[in-house]
Amino acid sequence: MDKVHPLKPALTEINGDTPTMRLFSLLEVIASKDKFFSLQELAEETDVPKPTLHRMLQQLESTGLLQRSLDGRHYGTGVRLRRLAENLLLHDISHGARHAVLRHLVAEVGESCNLTALSGSEVVYLDRVETAAPLRFYLHPGSRVPVHCSASGKIFLSEMSPSQRKRLLAHAPLEAYTTKTLTHFDSLEKEIRQIKRQGFALDNEEFLPGLLCVAMLVPNTLGRSNLCVAIQAPIMRLTIEKAMLLLAPLQRAADALSRIETEASPQTSHTACA
Repeated sequence: MDKVHPLKPALTEINGDTPTMRLFSLLEVIASKDKFFSLQELAEETDVPKPTLHRMLQQLESTGLLQRSLDGRHYGTGVRLRRLAENLLLHDISHGARHAVLRHLVAEVGESCNLTALSGSEVVYLDRVETAAPLRFYLHPGSRVPVHCSASGKIFLSEMSPSQRKRLLAHAPLEAYTTKTLTHFDSLEKEIRQIKRQGFALDNEEFLPGLLCVAMLVPNTLGRSNLCVAIQAPIMRLTIEKAMLLLAPLQRAADALSRIETEASPQTSHTACA
């Protein structure tokens, strides 16, 4: 009887007519990873000879697009590459349509609303529309908040596996910003399990005293989402009980934003033109 050999995973091709385009192709592979990787792992995935791959990684590291881990044998995305990804999200062609959704949500709920993305161990504000109410917390696009004590951050954490969360939070100490900040990993894990069940997250004065925030993930039909929509207000206007009444308009906004992202996706465009 012939032996049955397990199927090897398909190799990821590094294509390009020029050295620059091959570097870009390699960056696309690296950007899809959520953990540090070794030269050996990347060589096995791409079937690119190790000397060639090592030279390409050195080029990307020298420009700040990649960085090495403390052991010197593993690589991850560098600050420059993360900043590039953030700028694309802040200024992409869907900005106007997404901003219109936020304006509509603010008109409906009467409080400030924002759109965020995960960047490293922080949450970055991509867009924000302020309420006309006299008392408000001002956080402009480009602002950053910690992942462990923000509603959006906890939503993003809930999308990860427990091992991914541990790796991320190992490099981001659970600093106490208020007396309500969760500073123990087990307590945060317990809340994240609840967030996965309920589909939304709260920041109940965990980052700033007097501020309550409710957030929801923007669904992504093409893969894991890195967008979150949230409502923020002072606790004198927005209690937890009132926040529960705003889940329906928040979900409608999340669905509208999801449709915008789907329509702007190259995969969707290719399908429509086929």
